Amino acid sequence: MEMPTPSPGHKKLEEIAGNWEGEEQMYSSPWDPNGGTAVGRIMSRVALNGFVLINDYEQERDGKITFTGHGVFTYDPKEDTYMLVWVDCMGAPPEIFKGRFEGDILKLAHGGPGMHVRLTYDLSEANCLKTSMEMSPDGNTWNRFFDARLTRG
Repeated sequence: MEMPTPSPGHKKLEEIAGNWEGEEQMYSSPWDPNGGTAVGRIMSRVALNGFVLINDYEQERDGKITFTGHGVFTYDPKEDTYMLVWVDCMGAPPEIFKGRFEGDILKLAHGGPGMHVRLTYDLSEANCLKTSMEMSPDGNTWNRFFDARLTRG
């Protein structure tokens, strides 16, 4: 049997691979009423013969790691859809995001119940990864959770 090979959609995820670090602007939220700045780090690597991107994230504030998460990205060529399975140090069940690239911007979302999230990975600038997240309790009213500008290390 001939082994499958990654599609062009899978290969697009390779653009996110690498080590990224930069400043994050956190906005007021139930988890962080005052907001503020942090250092964000993403360590991403292509795995499983090019079919997934494994993403490890950490946030540092005041010299301490305050949040960590782990994501696995993949692509479904039949649906032309990217998926991210996300788990983090908050202990919640895995979140599954789905979306598509629009040019150089990967837009992902997951919805409820009780929490809707939109996440972007913007690769439109060389050696820069801009990420952002918006949250909504109902899928109608959105609040910015963070913006980040990370550079490739």
